[in-house]
Amino acid sequence: MSDREPPRRRVPGPAKPARSAGAQRRPGPGARPARRPTRPRPMPTGRIRLGSPRPRLRMVGLALTLVLAVFVVRLLQVQGVEASTYAAKAEKNRYVGYTLAAERGGITDRNGVALAASVDAYDITADPTLFSREQLKIDDGPEQAAALLAPILGQEQETIVRKLRPENKNSRYTLLARRQTPQVWKQIKDLKSALATKAETDKSTVNVLAGVLSVASSKRVYPNGDLAAGILGWVNADGKGGGGIEQQLNKQLSGKDGEIRYAQSGGRQVPTVGSTETPAVPGSDVELTIDRDIQWAAQNAITKQVQESRADRGYVIVQDTRTGEILAMANSPGFDPNDLSAASSANMGNAAVQDAFEPGSTAKVMSMAAVLEEGVATPGTHVIVPNRLHRGDRLFKDDIDHDTWFLTLNGVLAKSSNIGTILATGQLGKTQREANKVLYSYLRKFGLGSYTGLGFPGETPGILAAPDKWSTSQQYTIPFGQGLSLNAMQAASIYSTIANGGVRVEPTLVRGTEGPDGKFTEAPKPEKTRVISAKTAKTLAQMLESVVDDREGTGTKARIPGYRVAGKTGTANRVDPATGKYRGYTSSFAGFAPADKPRVTVYCAIQNATQGNYFGGQICGPIYKQVMEFALKTLQVPPTGAKAAKLPVAFN
Repeated sequence: MSDREPPRRRVPGPAKPARSAGAQRRPGPGARPARRPTRPRPMPTGRIRLGSPRPRLRMVGLALTLVLAVFVVRLLQVQGVEASTYAAKAEKNRYVGYTLAAERGGITDRNGVALAASVDAYDITADPTLFSREQLKIDDGPEQAAALLAPILGQEQETIVRKLRPENKNSRYTLLARRQTPQVWKQIKDLKSALATKAETDKSTVNVLAGVLSVASSKRVYPNGDLAAGILGWVNADGKGGGGIEQQLNKQLSGKDGEIRYAQSGGRQVPTVGSTETPAVPGSDVELTIDRDIQWAAQNAITKQVQESRADRGYVIVQDTRTGEILAMANSPGFDPNDLSAASSANMGNAAVQDAFEPGSTAKVMSMAAVLEEGVATPGTHVIVPNRLHRGDRLFKDDIDHDTWFLTLNGVLAKSSNIGTILATGQLGKTQREANKVLYSYLRKFGLGSYTGLGFPGETPGILAAPDKWSTSQQYTIPFGQGLSLNAMQAASIYSTIANGGVRVEPTLVRGTEGPDGKFTEAPKPEKTRVISAKTAKTLAQMLESVVDDREGTGTKARIPGYRVAGKTGTANRVDPATGKYRGYTSSFAGFAPADKPRVTVYCAIQNATQGNYFGGQICGPIYKQVMEFALKTLQVPPTGAKAAKLPVAFN
């Protein structure tokens, strides 16, 4: 028998009365609510039923919320916490600044003729970031640009490539070439425009010059070429004076640079953003004392003689005896400041103030000035001049062998006797030591051993030892111009002092400056110093006439018809600057005219003439005549018409 209970049998109850189709069941008290009729389930069709979308929407919403939260946090960081830092970076990348070069002042002669001027030019620049692969979509952008620019700028391609691909990848500026002519920039600009036009229609073309820019600048030019180059100097690649007046007055000539800053995009200025600009202040114009025409005459004469004599160099100085103004200062060989690449460094200075040399017999005029001023002799004092003179440890002689000369003091100067000069200056003191001290004091008064007052770059004061330092031989050579040194400007100043009645006027090269406002400012007045009396100066002028006018004189080639001329020749042993030993000669001539009413001083010197005559009276006397004649005519100085004093040269 099974343990399971038998199923219970359900006993049917009494039958319920049937409802009509529209009848509703009314629930009674305690009755259950009626059940909704159940719909028949549809049969499966083979499609998968998706789950509820709500969980997925919640996940997407959460993800978006997190992303937005990250953006909000970053936005707060950029705009709130680091706003100034990012603004500065944007400013740096967006804005570029350039220096506005001030226009350099011009240099003119005393008549306003331009000697140095500035013309429009362009600095060619570039933005290296615009040549990168990111910008041009090519790897060799700098190389292609350099190939186009090199022949225009006259540079090597490798040089330009290095500038366009700098080590600093963030560099936004590089200078390709300074002070190029407007024609050069026009070539680049036209080529740049042609590439841009072609790139618009041909997608394979890349404008590799888009990052090449320009900045307005100026270029220094010298309209007269090498004329007065030693005085003017030059301007270097940085726009600063490299020598001469350009260097000496660089601050006044340069002015003050300005600056411009503007927004740029793709290498071009954004005009709608605006810019800030500090305008440049132009430099002042400088007016020199020199006369261009007299400078030309002096430079032409000395250049020709240096070439004919095959000399190392030569110089000519022309000075106004009354004012000290320099009318000309010529050097040969010189250089052209417009083309420094062709210039020799040895010729780029101003040798007339930078070379120190032994003057020789032109210095005897200072010895005679001391003798006359001290009253130990007069022009007519008799001086017996032997063929040889023993002094100290040396035997002295004149430039030629001769019998005993019976000369006046005037004749000693006219015939340029070394022995006669030694004898005359020996009377300046009771002993040779005392005489040395007296002579030294006059040499110093005339300006030897001191700067001239020009303030010129590289000027030498010469060499003049104190008298207690003079060697045995110097005691006797210094009176006739050996054993001391000076420059050509000092030598010219000595004769201008005598011509000016014994008053030394510091030489000047600058008359004044004219500022950007048009106001002219005169240069400071030169310092004046009395060296000898007017009487002594007049006597010396008469003695110097004998050198030129007397048939016994050594300077007859310097005669100028119609004018009374005072002058002195010089032929000195020359110290070779390379070896420090005597080699060759310094040939010179110095003087002024008219002798009785001086107006102009001319000094000429030639170093180491190796062909033809080397005596000062022979090769420098003609130069003196040529330049002096031209200067007198240019300045319209008439002859005085007075007769020369004709002082005696010898005695019986």
